[in-house]
Amino acid sequence: MTTLTVTRGDAVDPKAFWMALGQRATGMTVVTAEGDDGPTGFLGLSAAHVTAGPPTMLVSVDHRTSALAGIVSRRHFAVNFLPASAVQVADAFGGKAGVSGAARFTQGEWRALVTGAPVFCDALGAFDCVVDDIVQRGDVSIVIGTVVAVASRPDGDPLIFFRGKSCSGLSPIG
Repeated sequence: MTTLTVTRGDAVDPKAFWMALGQRATGMTVVTAEGDDGPTGFLGLSAAHVTAGPPTMLVSVDHRTSALAGIVSRRHFAVNFLPASAVQVADAFGGKAGVSGAARFTQGEWRALVTGAPVFCDALGAFDCVVDDIVQRGDVSIVIGTVVAVASRPDGDPLIFFRGKSCSGLSPIG
């Protein structure tokens, strides 16, 4: 039986923090906005629903991410849940494909729903949001938005991030 490695103290080491966080599988998302200079976006692992009444989402945006300026200035964003088939999209928005800015949107098809934020046409689910609040915490902005449009498809497996790697598909239990 393996045992937990415990880190304690006044300041948890960031490397230990990320190591523990990597033990949680999470769906890979692309967060987008229509910025002042065109479409912008990033690969996001910290996107979640807040409530269904009214439908609300939140995303954590690193202050170094260029997409933050578009989200702040245009007051909108979209969260796109990636399907397992979208590894190239994840690589483009995660900085692994050597492209940046609007060139990332050459991967796959994109369209706008209500706000103008780009929505990935093959997304398993997409949430078009208007910004309600932005909370500063450390080196990120936590952006909270009311969902003004949704899109989903009934088939496909998710692209998952686990232990620092992309994983595709699900193995049902039971």
